[in-house]
Formats: sequence, C-alpha cells, structure tokens
Amino acid sequence: MPTVIYKTHDGGQYEVEVPNGSNVMVGALDNMIDGILGECGGACACATCHCYVDEAWVETVGAAGEMEQEMLTCVVDPQPNSRLGCQIVISDQCDGLVVSLPTSQY
Repeated sequence: MPTVIYKTHDGGQYEVEVPNGSNVMVGALDNMIDGILGECGGACACATCHCYVDEAWVETVGAAGEMEQEMLTCVVDPQPNSRLGCQIVISDQCDGLVVSLPTSQY
C-alpha cells in the first residue's frame, strides 16, 4: 500500500498507508489527521480538503481538472501547487507522496 506523508501547518508530520484507488482526503480522514475536513465527502464541491502538493510530486499527481480549478478559487491562500485532496487518486506511483495542509480551510 502506498504511503502518503501529511505535513500539518504547525510542523506535525504523519506517514500513513492509503489504499490504491482511494484519495488523499480519505487517507487523512481515515487516520484522523487534522487539517482536512472533507465536508462534501469527495464530490469536489466544497474545497475543505485543500492541500499543497510538494513540488517534487506535482508532475506525478498531475494538474487539477477544470471543476477542481474552479473550486480552488474558493480556498484561502491558493498556490500553484494547490490541489483538492479528494481529486488526488492514490496509486503505486504515489508511494511517498508529500502534501502540506494549510493553516485554515476557511
């Protein structure tokens, strides 16, 4: 199972195994990692799973789709490496993926 590394805004770091076919949001919720709320349940409708993909992983996870780009206009402090965790599907290629969580999802 691939490992995803979640870095919190306050310096915490969590390495968790996330099943293939799942996503970054579910990995955080299933492991009770603060910083991802996932209020819409992964429907790409709320942006409460906003995260920053580590620069080394941007190409691997790919670019945000059109609907995701629209939702990212609603986040606090968007960056070029901003993504919605619900839209980053985990595969073996994501083993070691590093994402940082913003200070706030509001």
